[in-house]
Amino acid sequence: MTDRTTLSAQIAALIEPFNKKGVALSDATTFQHDLEWDSLTVMDFVAAVEDEFDIIITMNMQAEIENVGQLIDAVIKLRG
Repeated sequence: MTDRTTLSAQIAALIEPFNKKGVALSDATTFQHDLEWDSLTVMDFVAAVEDEFDIIITMNMQAEIENVGQLIDAVIKLRG
């Protein structure tokens, strides 16, 4: 199983092409407010995360994930 630091770096690399404002990332970075992503960007990003980690993030789970830290926790949970 991948450790949290490695997983955080992988997710940061996935965020990079979508981070148009060059926002510094931390666990507290929010997708809606800090990165200012619209729904299409979120859908594209979720697809990239699902492909990278071979997981499915349900719509209910997506609605609960507001920041990078929550996404990391969700990926850890889904990968078991």
